[in-house]
Amino acid sequence: MDKPKVFISHSAVDADWARSFARALQQRGVAVWFDEFDVRPGESLGDALESGLRGSDVVVALLDPEYPAKPALFFELGAAIGMGKTFVPIVPKGLDPSTLPIDVRLRRYLIGDSPEHTAEELSNALTAA
Repeated sequence: MDKPKVFISHSAVDADWARSFARALQQRGVAVWFDEFDVRPGESLGDALESGLRGSDVVVALLDPEYPAKPALFFELGAAIGMGKTFVPIVPKGLDPSTLPIDVRLRRYLIGDSPEHTAEELSNALTAA
């Protein structure tokens, strides 16, 4: 079974972790849309993001450890639901779950351990789906 294409949403705060996570998913054979890999110089960021979202099956949101309920999270969740995508939040290790928005707490989220471990966990879940 083919693994679904994964769109990775992240903030500048976690860019290094996100990049390592994206590469770890690719090493496991997962097709990934990641801004640093897929937005060409001069391309409209908004157009690229929309195209990436539409072309993906799963939207992974890396929650910002400093501000887990950022407005972009609600946009991404709404877009994923509206487009019939699976939405997988990844919560920073050690973050108090009570600080998460209720829409995130009511979903099975992953804990962002190491990028490699988290990629393995997501990849296994995608294969089992």
